[in-house]
Amino acid sequence: MIGLLCLLFLLLVIFYLGLSLRRGSVVFLLAWLLAGTVCKAFVHPLSLLLLLAVLAVLNVPSVRLKVLSAPIKKLLAGMMPTLGSTEKEALDAGTTWWEKDIFSGRPDWDKFDAINLPTLSPEEQSFIDNEVEELCAMVNEWDIHHRHKDLPPEVWQFIKEKGFLGLIIPEEFGGKHFSPYAQSRAVGKIASRSTVAAVTVMVPNSLGPGELLVKYGTPEQQQYWLPRLARGEEIPCFGLTSPEAGSDAGAIPDVGVVCKQMYEGEETLGVRLSFSKRWITLAPVATVVGLAFKLRDPEHLIGDTVERGITCALVPANQPGMEIGRRHNPGSPFMNGPMTGVDVFVPMSMLIGGQERVGQGWRMLVECLGAGRGVSLPALSTAGGEMSYLMVGAFARIRRQFGISVGKFEGVQEATAEIASSGYTLEAYRAFVTRGLQDGAPSVLTAMAKYHATEMMREVVNDSMDVLGGRGIQMGPRNFMALVYQSIPIAITVEGANILTRSMIIFGQGAIRCHPYLAEELVVIQQDGEEALQRFDSLLMGHLGHAIGVISRAIAKGVTAGWLDAPKRETAFAKRWYRYLDRYSAALAASADIALATLGGDLKRKELLSARLGDVHSQLVIACALLKFQESLPDTESNRLHAEYSLRRCFKVLNISLNAFYDNVPVPGLGSVMRRLFFPWGTPVPTLRDSQIRRLGRLIMEPSEVREVLSKAVYLSKDPEDATGRINVTYAELLEVEEDYDKFLRAEAKGKLTGKTVNDRIDNAAEQGIFSAEVAEKVKAYETRRYDCLLTDAFDPTLEKVDIRIARP
Repeated sequence: MIGLLCLLFLLLVIFYLGLSLRRGSVVFLLAWLLAGTVCKAFVHPLSLLLLLAVLAVLNVPSVRLKVLSAPIKKLLAGMMPTLGSTEKEALDAGTTWWEKDIFSGRPDWDKFDAINLPTLSPEEQSFIDNEVEELCAMVNEWDIHHRHKDLPPEVWQFIKEKGFLGLIIPEEFGGKHFSPYAQSRAVGKIASRSTVAAVTVMVPNSLGPGELLVKYGTPEQQQYWLPRLARGEEIPCFGLTSPEAGSDAGAIPDVGVVCKQMYEGEETLGVRLSFSKRWITLAPVATVVGLAFKLRDPEHLIGDTVERGITCALVPANQPGMEIGRRHNPGSPFMNGPMTGVDVFVPMSMLIGGQERVGQGWRMLVECLGAGRGVSLPALSTAGGEMSYLMVGAFARIRRQFGISVGKFEGVQEATAEIASSGYTLEAYRAFVTRGLQDGAPSVLTAMAKYHATEMMREVVNDSMDVLGGRGIQMGPRNFMALVYQSIPIAITVEGANILTRSMIIFGQGAIRCHPYLAEELVVIQQDGEEALQRFDSLLMGHLGHAIGVISRAIAKGVTAGWLDAPKRETAFAKRWYRYLDRYSAALAASADIALATLGGDLKRKELLSARLGDVHSQLVIACALLKFQESLPDTESNRLHAEYSLRRCFKVLNISLNAFYDNVPVPGLGSVMRRLFFPWGTPVPTLRDSQIRRLGRLIMEPSEVREVLSKAVYLSKDPEDATGRINVTYAELLEVEEDYDKFLRAEAKGKLTGKTVNDRIDNAAEQGIFSAEVAEKVKAYETRRYDCLLTDAFDPTLEKVDIRIARP
């Protein structure tokens, strides 16, 4: 028994170290013979024969192909679902980044250290400090929602003239050519002021004709359209979603047929297209329309194939047969509406990329979704989180109940600590994801960003509404949170509803894209012939070595509590969290491989299970973003406290998801075995302590390095008549007089002061020497400001005219 245990341990070491098959076989054979010196059973002819037979099958390719690889390939071909054409294109499109390292179970921490978070160039910083700042000052979200139902004409003109619609267009075509980080910062700052303005700017700079033309357009298309888009002479939109086809692009009912007909006086080869699209942002005001449709060539005018696949076109909005201009009402008055077309003739020159790009539309769209998922929507979410941090933190200090700031109540701190953590996490995540986008188009990473950023925004705004109470509910120009709350479902739904993103895309695509062997295996399994079998054999042996390697690694990390081969870091804080990340990465990789081996193609349909593994993967990536962000800021107590709380919150979610996965694995007992192997001493990360909640709940109300960092990313009005400016000005005055104001409140509570009005009692406090007459004037000014800050809007009986009265009883 001791010999067997030693050999088993040796196997774990061989796979942990990742030795080659041949070298590992030699080491194991020598160890087997050595064990025979202690126990003759190991060198018994039968046991030796059996061992040699196994080693021969594994190490002799011709034998292995017949005995092992061919039967397994046949078995898997029957078990695994056939990949559809859109699935293949989605898997082939885009790139991978650090999320692949995390999924591998063996993260390369030297590679991680080489990742530098992005910064703004001087030109980008200037644009955000000037044009973006000016745009923010021009808009009033209450008026946009309740008076104009649109951006005012002067705002539209400013957006066009100042190049807001050409942030992604190269400079040679008149655009700004900003980095993904700069795009996110610009959109985020606008969103901190107006969701409507932010959506108007972000759509042309995300999934739309501009990006498609830059990446896939013909030189003629680029030369004509890109300068016009950059100058704002054209307003673009893109039509993908149909009434019966949203996430399932393969079900798009819109069909174009290749044909010839007279166009501008000449017989022209083109496409006769009919379509119906909905939920298309900027459609009501668009002058040029991007369209995705299925293309058919029944007369074989461009080739032998009839079904040519999903294709994209760029069509002027005034093309005969186009109907455009109606609006949807999504609850926020940005321009959004349906489009229809009947027998619209589209010349081949209007197909994006021309005739050579026919049938490549789905790949184009998947690769371009990264901007919407990884830049625009997370930017909206980050702005929501940062404004919640700044506004609610200030309000919680200003608003008093029972004589003290409401932010000092532990029940409130439970919410404000979450708000603080979310604001910090969203900024960290934004920087990390946009850094990944600089290196390519990581589709899995951006799907994670879209889902988790928008869900985090939903949670942080809900927490904010809880703290604000009636001040956050009553609609009006003073309310700085209600319109944000109202717009949350838009971000949750757009670019693929979050249910789909979580349950199918993050792990469904992530496991295949990030696994070192799975994607190619799925393709080779469906191929016939000797060459395919040999390729499958190579992949199979690599996959088996990888799977057993990460299982060995997860077991070893579990037994040693992650100390074995732990990442080397300088500080105790970093050592602990990198050790956790390294260990959980191995556990994720091992759990995923075991699930894939036991469930096969059924795992795709077990959406609850795959979503939980996706959550584990995502939280590990978010934790990496937090560590990278924490290291990029000065090493202060405020920074460490935000990072510690946020990391613990990540691992809390991670542990819940991982345990739920183990509890629900359909193979009896398998989940319990995995839990005991990978976490024999239990999950290592402690939960949040009350002391941490109290400390972060207090810190959100105070000036700090983190508050300063988040403040730089948003627009902070200094107008005391503005919804957010009122809070900012009052908070700044409070910081200046709070000590003296507290003296006044304590004296008033003890009945030491006389006077009919608050101002009379403040003057009486000065007379008693509690503070000077000069300070008394500042306290009175603050008290007036504070009372005004707490008022909610009142209207006339028609709810049209604001009728606010600020006189105190």
